[in-house]
Amino acid sequence: MRLGLIAGGGALPQYVAMAAHDAKTPLTIIALQPFADVEDYQAAKALNIGQLGKVFKTFKKADCTHICMAGVVKRPDFAQIKPDLKAMRHMPSIIRAASRGDDALLRHMMSLFEAEGFQIISPQEICMDVLLGKGVLGAVEFQNQHRDDALKACEIAREIGRLDIGQAAIVARGVTLAVEAQEGTDAMLARLMDLPVHLRGYNAERCGVLAKLIKPTQDRRVDLPTIGPETIRRAAEAGLAGIVAEAGQAFIVEREAVIALADAEGIFIAGIPAHPSHDKSALETPLFECPMTKKSILQDTPND
Repeated sequence: MRLGLIAGGGALPQYVAMAAHDAKTPLTIIALQPFADVEDYQAAKALNIGQLGKVFKTFKKADCTHICMAGVVKRPDFAQIKPDLKAMRHMPSIIRAASRGDDALLRHMMSLFEAEGFQIISPQEICMDVLLGKGVLGAVEFQNQHRDDALKACEIAREIGRLDIGQAAIVARGVTLAVEAQEGTDAMLARLMDLPVHLRGYNAERCGVLAKLIKPTQDRRVDLPTIGPETIRRAAEAGLAGIVAEAGQAFIVEREAVIALADAEGIFIAGIPAHPSHDKSALETPLFECPMTKKSILQDTPND
């Protein structure tokens, strides 16, 4: 395998690059502008979304067989894109796909690469150690008092995911405080600061759960939920008690920093079992024995 990496923003593409280097996999990197910093990578080429022809040529010249798309890429302003000839040819279909939602746009972009002879490989196939595992990550336990909020946040996150709106939702004391749309999780968390403290909690009395789940219909080769230090910082500022995501279906970037921050702020991070069917009823079943607390996450258990 010869790997071509399209690096967006954030730390995830750097983990992919390091894992490929450790595995001695030949690697060609395109730092997608304006999202990725080309200086974060060795011998990366800076290209933008409008330079689709140059992207294809770069990977073909390097004899890449597989393409990995990793990192944050915001929906572009198509009116501002200056497409090359290849991009100009595909721009009408790209815009049509974008009008159907982010998932449709990502699937269409992957199909363009596949039509050029590349295979799409997911970041998690290259660096599985960045995935969230089952159970509690860190020293802060999941308490039974947060169960109902976690259940409702998961239910809402799956529903907005089904509608291709976003991947995350926040519930506190049974009240839905926020859902994620185009702004992303960090911006959604920042919005909580405008809410009254009695709704969102505060440092001395944390409440509320952030659920980050994959969309039921999305292609899991791209755009898995990601939790990083900034997620923890903003969750702490907003007074939240914890975060849940599906084990094996979410990334934890800068893991040591995430754990240290979560422990210091008293925030739990729980990996719940992934349900491929995303059936709502699956949320009500006993889930798994948490290796740190020896109690079932999201299951009725007495508080310690």
